[in-house]
Amino acid sequence: MGKSVADQLVEMLADAGIQRIYAVTGDSLNHINDAVRRDGRIQWIHVRHEEVGAYAAGAEAQLNGLACCAGSSGPGHVHLINGLYDAHRSGAPVIAIASTCATNEFGSDYFQETNTIKLFADCSHYNQVANTPAQAPRMLQAALQHAVHKKGVAVLGLPGDVASADAESITTALKVYRPAAVLRPAETALQQLAALLQSAEKVAIYCGLGATAAHDEVVTLATLLKAPVGYSFRAKMGIEYDNPHEVGMTGLLGLASAYKSMHEADVVLLLGTDFPYTPFIPENAKIVQIDNQPERLGRRAALEMGLCGDIGPTLQALLPMILDKKDRKFLDTMLEFHEEVKRKLNTYVEDRGKEEAISPEYVATVISQLAARDAIFTVDTGMTNVWTARYIEATGKRTLLGSFNHGSMANAMPQAIGAALCQPGREVYALCGDGGLTMLLGDLMTIRQYNLPVKVIVFNNRALGMVKLEMEVAGLPDWQTDMVNPDFAGVATAMGFTAFTIRTPEEVEPVLTKVRDASGPVLVNIFTNPSSLAMPPRIEFEQMKGYALWMGKLILGGRFDDVLEAVKSNYKHIKDVL
Repeated sequence: MGKSVADQLVEMLADAGIQRIYAVTGDSLNHINDAVRRDGRIQWIHVRHEEVGAYAAGAEAQLNGLACCAGSSGPGHVHLINGLYDAHRSGAPVIAIASTCATNEFGSDYFQETNTIKLFADCSHYNQVANTPAQAPRMLQAALQHAVHKKGVAVLGLPGDVASADAESITTALKVYRPAAVLRPAETALQQLAALLQSAEKVAIYCGLGATAAHDEVVTLATLLKAPVGYSFRAKMGIEYDNPHEVGMTGLLGLASAYKSMHEADVVLLLGTDFPYTPFIPENAKIVQIDNQPERLGRRAALEMGLCGDIGPTLQALLPMILDKKDRKFLDTMLEFHEEVKRKLNTYVEDRGKEEAISPEYVATVISQLAARDAIFTVDTGMTNVWTARYIEATGKRTLLGSFNHGSMANAMPQAIGAALCQPGREVYALCGDGGLTMLLGDLMTIRQYNLPVKVIVFNNRALGMVKLEMEVAGLPDWQTDMVNPDFAGVATAMGFTAFTIRTPEEVEPVLTKVRDASGPVLVNIFTNPSSLAMPPRIEFEQMKGYALWMGKLILGGRFDDVLEAVKSNYKHIKDVL
């Protein structure tokens, strides 16, 4: 039997470095599945839901540089969408194979027919359907180039009859090219920037993911400028550690110290960030943004300067132009305030909570203390994000993955699958909310099927916690946010996990120590305090008024116990919100 198009494409994927395809096989995808089996170099990961496969591929792409997932026909395509949106917005190079019905059925409203061009248009850099055997390898090569160099999703639509057809030789390339380039601003622009930074009395630096590879250069620049350094959630693990100038995060999950530093500075230097929350950007400071995607410049704030460049090469060229400043007053004031903020945050760790209302801050702190220095953490969107942002410490070797741009629920457990498969030997913690985990609960069986040593930590507050808080600060009584959950440990045990339940603060450290030391899949169900708040670093008057209004409405509605519990659980915050 001669080589088929499916064989040809699998060879190209393997040669490009693809090690796994996350998919549910069936229908038009069967020829690719069989080609993977016969080639032997790629592992087929049988997920229970294609969304999980896309999330897992996105995590692997962020860790290893390139990954692949697949979906068959209409339902499989639609199931991929949420995970692909997340990967695309995260800049994760993912190849998505969307197998379709046979070409002769196109446009006939055939069973499970989907227009893949329309469907994936908004979450991909490349999106084409191969209608002939000669087109398939050429399109896959283009998809690989787009995914790797534009950093996002590339989709190849593959009809079943094309996949099974005989492969044809083509004259264009069959491999992916990875040329390296140095991108930095022109010399005159750097000189102007150096003059601006040198003349400013108070400079603050804010770093995004694009600055994490330049940790040492950022610290050196901050040392010369006597500048406090804030960072985004995605940049936390790459900027926080070994940084004597760090003042934490700002934004919805951030700290007052980073917010204060940016708002009291004369010049704010944004490095490798597309910070989305304009209310947290200072209005009176001069703002300079450096990004390797110039189309992002100025879309969050009016800029004094907008420069294009990778942060590492840019700072390496800038540093010789910067003279060492002597005045540390601004920096020391911000660092002192940051220490005060951290002391306040630690009160939630010291107050560990009570039975079935354990302080989630305490749980996150214990996890941070016990986890390996090179652990990988995946974190669900919502309240779990807050506890991770504030209490999981960076070491320089740890990695943090989440749905930071797309903001989807249910991402942590699927991302942990991809992380565990592509980074064997590293501890992987999936920090899950109860709402997120129950969305895709069935793929715990994927973890068990491949015996992945994932540690699933369930912050079980029996509610959609972040949604509840959103309603509270808007002055609305929370409604339809409570959750009736299964016995997560019982479910996990039935699936073959080692499982634990924690109901009291005294159990947290000894049980989590067992979780750390356990081999294979582990799940721990922790009953955290549903009344724990996560106030942002800047409290608007409308939020204060809304929170007070919420309390008033609950009292008038006879829910005084709920109000009392919120006050008792968050007494350190009440002075800020009332």
